[in-house]
Amino acid sequence: MSSTQPPINFTRGVPADESYPLEQVADCAGSVLTGKYGTLSMQYGSSLGFLPLREWLAAQHNVTPDHVMLGNGSLQLVDFLAHGLLEPGDLVLVESPTYDRTLTLLRRAGARVQGIPLESDGPDIAALEALLQQATPKLIYLITDFQNPSGVTTSLRKRQRIVELAEQYGFGLIEDAPYRPLRYRGQAIPTLHELAPKRTLHMSSFTKQISPGVRVGYMVGEPARIKQLAKVAEDTYIAPNVLGQAIVYEFCDRGLLEPQLERLRKLYGARLEAIGAALRAELPEARWIEPDGGFFLSVWLPQGVSNAELRQRAAEVKLNLTDGRAFFPNANDGDRFLRLPFCALTADQIKEGVRRLASIAG
Repeated sequence: MSSTQPPINFTRGVPADESYPLEQVADCAGSVLTGKYGTLSMQYGSSLGFLPLREWLAAQHNVTPDHVMLGNGSLQLVDFLAHGLLEPGDLVLVESPTYDRTLTLLRRAGARVQGIPLESDGPDIAALEALLQQATPKLIYLITDFQNPSGVTTSLRKRQRIVELAEQYGFGLIEDAPYRPLRYRGQAIPTLHELAPKRTLHMSSFTKQISPGVRVGYMVGEPARIKQLAKVAEDTYIAPNVLGQAIVYEFCDRGLLEPQLERLRKLYGARLEAIGAALRAELPEARWIEPDGGFFLSVWLPQGVSNAELRQRAAEVKLNLTDGRAFFPNANDGDRFLRLPFCALTADQIKEGVRRLASIAG
């Protein structure tokens, strides 16, 4: 590999720099600061978040505003859940693999975390039923649409069965859905919250839709739960990022969000097509899951190829990869797992990155 060749980064799942609506956000920020919300947006606010944005989100989810809480990104809301709803030793079930930072936060709160094997259409229901016969979890945390890190979307049949099991055994459902609006093909599936609103806390954020920099995530759930978690938030930071929430509200209230999402679907959908074509051409023997949306595609490496060995070889060809073991409750289960984020790379970068991957994966 030539020393002049630029590195290819299949590491963090970040938006593309060209995806940000800079001029629109700047105009919205100016309007907020010079308009009727100027002083309000600069002052401490409610721990529940900026009321106009909560009202806007409530309308989107067909609930009242007391069902909605805002936070500084959805990961912080996971932290509030972990500390507000769990006691040390409580059992939490997650998909295996799942979002690595959620694993960290749950364990930091003292939870016992156990994985449910993930199939191409969602959690292995037979494995889940077997786990439930042994012990009842306090919560199950699921990323039901275009899962991070696998790209898997849970089927309607499995969502319905998970809801039935939650009712039967009495556990709560945490649905993390930041990628749901980024569907590039196919039809949307009802959320767990739509199927079981009283048992589900539904989370999302504007990180992937507008920008990570605005730091605005949200949660939809039963008012009693929302009030309980708002107290955790108040004791943590008094109030969240009111200014960022006001800017996001202005953006949404102007009707700018859906055109922005359409732009993202076009931009990222083409990149999903590019990585699928590259894998079919360069790694036809590999087992991989091609999603219908989101930020991630996952590959299972051939037998005899470990994650650690591959990353060492990858560094030699200037290919940056993430340790797949980090996404598994039992790290050894992820020794041949590879997450490939594709949204922040151009089609040419994707093609070259997969070519380099194929050159070292044999």
